[in-house]
Amino acid sequence: MIYQNTENYEVNKYGLVFRLKGSNPSLDPILFLSHYDVVPPGDAEIKDKSENIFRSDDQPMVPNSKVAEDWDFGSFSGAVANGRIYGRGTIDMKGMFFSLMESLNNLIKNKHTPQRDIYLAFGFDEEVGGQKGAAQIANYFKSKNLKFDAVYDEGGLILQKGSITGIDADVAVIGCAEKGFLSVKIKVKGLGGHSSMPPLESAIGKAAVIMQRLEKDQMTPAVTPLINEFFTNIGGSMSFVNRMAIANQWLLRPVLLSQLTKNNSTNALVRTTTALTMMKGSDAPNVLAPEVEFIVNFRLLPGNTVKEVKGHIAKATEGFDVEVEEIDNVKEASAVSSTHTKAFKLIEAGIREIHPTAITTPYLTVGATDAYKYQIVSKNVYRFMPIKITDAEKQSIHSTNEYISIENYMKMIHYFEFIMLNYDK
Repeated sequence: MIYQNTENYEVNKYGLVFRLKGSNPSLDPILFLSHYDVVPPGDAEIKDKSENIFRSDDQPMVPNSKVAEDWDFGSFSGAVANGRIYGRGTIDMKGMFFSLMESLNNLIKNKHTPQRDIYLAFGFDEEVGGQKGAAQIANYFKSKNLKFDAVYDEGGLILQKGSITGIDADVAVIGCAEKGFLSVKIKVKGLGGHSSMPPLESAIGKAAVIMQRLEKDQMTPAVTPLINEFFTNIGGSMSFVNRMAIANQWLLRPVLLSQLTKNNSTNALVRTTTALTMMKGSDAPNVLAPEVEFIVNFRLLPGNTVKEVKGHIAKATEGFDVEVEEIDNVKEASAVSSTHTKAFKLIEAGIREIHPTAITTPYLTVGATDAYKYQIVSKNVYRFMPIKITDAEKQSIHSTNEYISIENYMKMIHYFEFIMLNYDK
């Protein structure tokens, strides 16, 4: 019914756009995003290679508590069994893709006409940067002078109780911003030659010094207003000591930051992170490389800039003969969307519909999403997928045996339909 009852078209051949017209053209439309490209499934074994598996009446299995080593069913089978839908992309992001289509289809089937236009936009290359998909769609919207009252994309999830250390509740984290991205290749020069006559300082030794500097003296941590709101919201479920530190940051902020930077997850929320990811030197065990190169990836905290990080790199490489080259898709941290908007309040209301006891809080999305590209057409950009999952299920997203429970899928359809139906009530 969607193709027959919406304006729909392609952008850059494979980008898909659907528009359900509203009754009031003076209102800015709302936009829901997803992408239909996926990462490779890997080469893990497949336990059941049967085809056309559809066992919708199976008793649902409890959620996985650890990442599986094998695929229960084919990675692109779409098998329905055990109360789950299996396959690469079921969470990231075809589950959201199809739930949005189901939600819009339900509106059409029930002859509901929204007050404002509802748009769906689906990219096809998010996993490799989104430059041909989402970026082109966003630019197309801008060329048509479209402004959206809200943009909804992936980013946050409902984290099951116990997923966040010290929090005794389910927590729905809504990405109101996302970190920036800078990867650089640092080439360190030195004397090459035979390993029997090494110089006092080799290129690889110099590179090691720079890498130690980068890891030891990282960018300064900070509790941004967004993260302060996050900790305030979840503070009621934290220990007394943590609640005290959050409530008295004027006095205990150094203590709070010291604790937050000791944990990988919370460290990513309060600073621009530094990750040494790749290195290349000599091709033989008895040859000194005249040049060693390594790659370091920074994820920028809102408030830090690419220029500041480049200055940080310059300080770390001071005194050495180096070349620094940007690689991949460099981007500043996103703008921070307000939590005092109709769009955000609808997310909170939608979560109460499907998980009424969950704590709802704004959050900083540490990974990259297509949502970033749509800042040019909206100031209200939110990143949230309404599914409740365990740590193991979350880790399966780019790993083995990815699945979405049928319960999660049905609740996701209900959530998006709720927002579409109630945005202007």
